[in-house]
Amino acid sequence: MTDRNNPDTSIRVWFRLVRLMARMQAAISDRLRQIGISIPQCDVLTTLSEQEGVSQQQLAERLYVTKGNISGLLDRLEEAGFVERRAAASDRRQYSIHLTESGRAMAERAIAVQYKWIASTVGRMTEADLEALETQVVALRDIVRQQETSARAKAAEA
Repeated sequence: MTDRNNPDTSIRVWFRLVRLMARMQAAISDRLRQIGISIPQCDVLTTLSEQEGVSQQQLAERLYVTKGNISGLLDRLEEAGFVERRAAASDRRQYSIHLTESGRAMAERAIAVQYKWIASTVGRMTEADLEALETQVVALRDIVRQQETSARAKAAEA
C-alpha cells in the first residue's frame, strides 16, 4: 500500500503529469499547425463555436487568459478571416466576437484533428481504466480548486 503523504510519490506523479501534458500539447500543436492554426487560436475558435457573440472580456475569462492576450489572438484570427468583431448594440465601445464561415469550418477541422488524436491515444484505454482515471483527475481538480479558493481567501484577509 502506498503512503499518500509520501512526497517522493507525489513529486514523481506531478512530474509525470507535467511531462505527459507537455507531450500531448506538442502532439496536438503539430497536428493543428498542419492545418494552419495554433493551440491558442484553436481554443478561441472552438470556444466561439460553442457560443458566439461574447465580449472580448468574456472570451478571455472562459480561456483563462488576459484581455491583452486575447486581443492579439483575435487580431490574428481576424486577419486570417476566421473571426469578426461586431459593435455591441448596447455599447458601441464594446465588441461581440463572431466566427466567419471559414472560421466555423476551421473550428470543425480543428475539433476533428483533436478527436482523431484522442481516439488513437486516450481512446485505446479500456472503459474501466478511463472511468478510474477520470475519478482521479476530478479528485485532483477538486483539491487544486480548494487550494486556490483557500489562497484567495487568505489574500483577501491580508
